[in-house]
Formats: sequence, C-alpha cells, structure tokens
Amino acid sequence: MDAVVLTKGVPDFREGQVSFDEDGHLERGETPTVMNPNDRHALRAALQTKVRQDGTVSVMSMGPPGYGEVLQEAMESVYADDLYLLSDREMAAADTWATAITLGTGIEKIAESEGMPDLVFAGFKTADGETGHTGPQTCWCLDVPMITHVVALDVDEEERTVRAKRLVEGDIEEIETVETELPAFIVTDPEFQPTYRKADHRLRWKDLRDETRHRAAEFEDHLTVWDHEDLNLDPDYIGLDGSPTIVSSVDPIPKAPSEREATVLTPDDEDAMHDVFDELQPFAAEAPEAAGD
Repeated sequence: MDAVVLTKGVPDFREGQVSFDEDGHLERGETPTVMNPNDRHALRAALQTKVRQDGTVSVMSMGPPGYGEVLQEAMESVYADDLYLLSDREMAAADTWATAITLGTGIEKIAESEGMPDLVFAGFKTADGETGHTGPQTCWCLDVPMITHVVALDVDEEERTVRAKRLVEGDIEEIETVETELPAFIVTDPEFQPTYRKADHRLRWKDLRDETRHRAAEFEDHLTVWDHEDLNLDPDYIGLDGSPTIVSSVDPIPKAPSEREATVLTPDDEDAMHDVFDELQPFAAEAPEAAGD
C-alpha cells in the first residue's frame, strides 16, 4: 500500500511573533514555523497502514524552501519514506483552492511514475486558517472517494477497500462505519487512534520508528522539490493570481499567556534561598550512602 500525507507549516503561536504584510497576507518568512499539529494524526494513520500492509509513505507540502524543515519534522516525529516540497514564487500567497490545485497536481505527478497512491491522508484543518478546505478540495481535484473525521480505519488489500469509523457530530456524538474503494482520500479527526493488535505489528512499528529517525538526519537525500514548471502549472491558476479569496482584515494574534508564574531569585538572597530549600526538601530523594561509609 502506498500513501501520501499532506502537511503544512503553520506559525508557531508560542513565539507570539506572527507577521502580516499590508495586504493581510501572512509573512511566513518572518514568522517561526512548525508542522501543523493536526497533520500528526494523518501521519499516524499512514504509519498504521505502513505497519499493517507494508508499502511506502510519502509526505508532501507546498510552501517556501524553509518548509524542508517542516517535512523533516514530519519524517522524524512520525514516519516517512520520502518527502516532496512544491515551492516557488508563483505558488506564494495561495488560498486553499489554489493550494489544492497545486497539491493535486503534485500527487498526479507522483502517479505518473509510481502509480496512483492507494491512500491520501490529510489533517482536518490547520492551526492558522482553520477552514478545513484544503483536504476536501484536493480530493475533488483527484476525483477519488473521501471519508472525513476518521477515528479508525482498516484496509482490505484483496478487496481493494478501506473501512473507516468516523465521528459524526450533531445533536449527539456518534460513530458511523463507512466503506469505500481504493484509491481513497482520508481526512483524520483529532480523535484518531492507531491500533496495533498483533505483536509483530508492534515490533514492526518500533523498527520503523528507529529507522526513520536515522533517515531524518539526512532528510535532504530523500527530498524532491518541484516548481510550477515541473508540474506544468499555469501561474494564472495558482498562487495569489489563482486565489479567489479576498482577505478583508486580520486580527493580531496575541502572545500566548505564560502557563506558570515564576519568581526570580539570586543566590545572595539567603532568606529567599532558605524558603525555596524548605519548600523543595520534602520532594528530594535521600542521597545514597557513599561506598565505604
């Protein structure tokens, strides 16, 4: 089974330094970037498929050259065999629609040489835009079945089907089971939990996790970069020119409040140091006796 996981770099809101230009576009080059947290669930679903059915897992992102580090994080933190970065100035400032066209074309380019992936995974929304559009729009470009809010899945290789449990949110929360043919597009829910029922699955998972950490150290050897010419994309239909979305305004993102209060002490403040010692002493383990005492 071959899978492609879509991921995105998002502002590291912990830094509290998110920059926008005068037109309301996020200046990603001026903002610390990390892998979108929701994409970890998509990566874990792809890893589960890799463990159970073998095959390959590719991770793809569209963004500036610095997104190579985001892809490295995806490879190191969960798993990936290889990485794809779609990147050049013509793709910049894209909305979800233009992004989906680019990602869909990137997946089709993989399919030209290696066959259509059996599964394409995406997180259900990003931490910056939070629209949840890019996954479904990319699926529309590929014209394959889609299952959203997936919390568990099983693949039947012989029948070429995927059966998934998905979260339904209405008046009450319920789980429904749906099945579709492969290839398919899977949008994972944050409630997704991988399952490894067999001992050999758990051992295989451990081996793959160890393997990918070594591979991530040399991630550039496994990274393919494509620009719009490589993908044969018309600049009028991608990036800012191909984006129908208009940003009317943006709200500043405040720095996240500190989760702890800290008191700064200096070693020469004897009274304060005694207070700290008295407070921590009950939690200190007894020191072992020195050999020979």
